[in-house]
Amino acid sequence: MPQDRRVTHGSKAPSDRRFDRRTVLRGAALGAAAPLVPATAVAAAATGGTDVTASTASAGGSGRGRGAAAGSVSFRWLGTAGWRVDVGDRTVLFDPYLTRFPTGLFAGAFDPRTPLRSRPEAVDPHIGSPELVLVSHSHWDHLADVPHIARTTGARVVGTETTYHLLVALGVDAGQISVVKGGEVLDFGGIVVEVVPSLHSRNKKCAYFAPGTLNAPPATAPSTISDLPEGDTLAFQVTAGADGPSAFLMGASDFSERAVQGLRPDLAMVAVPAATATHRYVPRLLRALDHPAVTVPVHWDNFEVPLDGSPERDPAMDLDGFVTQVAQVSPTTRIVVPDYRTVYDADMRSTGSGSGRGGGLFR
Repeated sequence: MPQDRRVTHGSKAPSDRRFDRRTVLRGAALGAAAPLVPATAVAAAATGGTDVTASTASAGGSGRGRGAAAGSVSFRWLGTAGWRVDVGDRTVLFDPYLTRFPTGLFAGAFDPRTPLRSRPEAVDPHIGSPELVLVSHSHWDHLADVPHIARTTGARVVGTETTYHLLVALGVDAGQISVVKGGEVLDFGGIVVEVVPSLHSRNKKCAYFAPGTLNAPPATAPSTISDLPEGDTLAFQVTAGADGPSAFLMGASDFSERAVQGLRPDLAMVAVPAATATHRYVPRLLRALDHPAVTVPVHWDNFEVPLDGSPERDPAMDLDGFVTQVAQVSPTTRIVVPDYRTVYDADMRSTGSGSGRGGGLFR
């Protein structure tokens, strides 16, 4: 989902313990009472230039590892909207796009005829042995690497009917794919996945990028990025074990306010918008989610450069403005600007693993 930057110009928590966890996280954020980190520091942290630590912040399945405690949960940002969530020895992927091939999108010369590709050498080092792959929608920067991952790992893929038809056409076993519509609450042996009907972002003219759905297999196998329509958009809330945490995962910067009310996640991975077409996007979303303890901006990076460096910002995305808005409308929320190479714990604090600088932590 290229955040609709048209390049013509270039339920309640599963248990009361989740509520207790949110209360503890909020209390820790408020108790740290330090000044808001300025936007210049946000920009520096997003490019690896500043290591802003937590002390500067203020306020189905195989059945392996069932009921894992929160302490055994880790998160890794895969760039764009993608995440790797490890629960004990079990791995869930969300929108894993790692090949990051050029389409001209960031150079002002977008070519919809760009061939689809997936490079195993770029994908395999980052994905572990996934049990589940959750797909928000079918644009190339969310789906392009999923066929390779599904075919080589046997992971179950959860997505829309459009995603199903595209993946089958690209050689994925139909029996590996679970079609969902939004509203399902799926228990994969202790990892609970709530499927949330959602919306794709829109451009300044309130139009969708590459819309369309498939209700039958395509006539020929997709070969270019234009062969992958959006196919409607989902969000997912993943809860790891009885003690959480719960993480709300977005693949596009819009949402159905009524659909997300009552989810109350501990962590919200929120797509940064490229336009202001969605009315009061940040205030409405954070209010509907009941002000998560931690908010993590995603889909603000240039996803056509390799993942082996620090994130390069997409100039169309106002990351600084997003951080400022979150701090203003949700003062109890901690904001984490993630880094590619960092492993985060259940509270989105760096575990010290990996080679990253730990991203930026703000409030």
